[in-house]
Amino acid sequence: MSDQKRIDLSWDDIRSRAEFLAAQLSHEYSNSDCLTIYGVPRGGVYAAQALSTALWKINIPNMLTTDPGIAHLYIDDIIDSGKTREDFFERDTDFDLTDDDTFHALVDYQGRDSSQKGTWMSFPWERMSNDDGPVNNITRLIEYLGDDPEREGLKETPKRVIKSFDKLYGGYKQKVTDHIKVFENGSCDEMVLLKDIEFFSTCEHHMLPFFGKAHIAYIPDGKVIGISKLARILEVYTRRLQIQERICQQVTTCLNNNLKPLGAACILEAQHFCMTSRGVEKQNSIMVTSSLTGAFKSKPEARSEFLRLIHG
Repeated sequence: MSDQKRIDLSWDDIRSRAEFLAAQLSHEYSNSDCLTIYGVPRGGVYAAQALSTALWKINIPNMLTTDPGIAHLYIDDIIDSGKTREDFFERDTDFDLTDDDTFHALVDYQGRDSSQKGTWMSFPWERMSNDDGPVNNITRLIEYLGDDPEREGLKETPKRVIKSFDKLYGGYKQKVTDHIKVFENGSCDEMVLLKDIEFFSTCEHHMLPFFGKAHIAYIPDGKVIGISKLARILEVYTRRLQIQERICQQVTTCLNNNLKPLGAACILEAQHFCMTSRGVEKQNSIMVTSSLTGAFKSKPEARSEFLRLIHG
């Protein structure tokens, strides 16, 4: 698992949240003849069903509709950045959506749940369809691109893509601390360097690959770790949606927190598909990023030795 906090909502949690939302809405809709509710696909469909039941319990007549043009309320499972709500209101211009107070969700990070923003809320319907949901999403993506997901070459592609994600994004299922075993070794006070480490990652802006080599070093202060663990630490952070700059900082922060060295350093050199295969299409460009801490930042001789060793 990643370091992000996760809460697995149960069906009882969903009912409680729906009842809470129904109580809030009751003041505005208590005199409604029949409130019409539209659930925003896909999670909003379950949320709308739960809200409908909760409203009937407090004697507010309502019905579910698949036509957003006749709805009084629009319900989603979660409001996070608010992008879904904004896109929904901008897209559906054929009917009147002038008041975004008509759009609600069971989890609202911009409103009543703002204190829990950053927590991963896992809904029961997501876990219920965990095996088929992602595969169906890839199938729909193939259709969006304009191809036939049922043709021979593509029929098994969605399953293969999801299986490949287990490797490409395996860093989310790992904790970096699982790969760190510290050894007390007071006799080692010179630079420890592992250079030319191959890495592969995915740009979080375009979901395109970037790859290259990394150089990681630290100056011990009584503590060391196995040299292969430096590559393991890098692997945890690169196998996620990333930006290159962040990886450097995550590696040095990890070393500083766990080893308390005199200094830590990480340099990454990478090619980015988002630059070579799209955009400016500069094929031979290499992006170089670094993070230097402690002695590597404050002592020019340590920094010079590090750079000489990785390029020598």
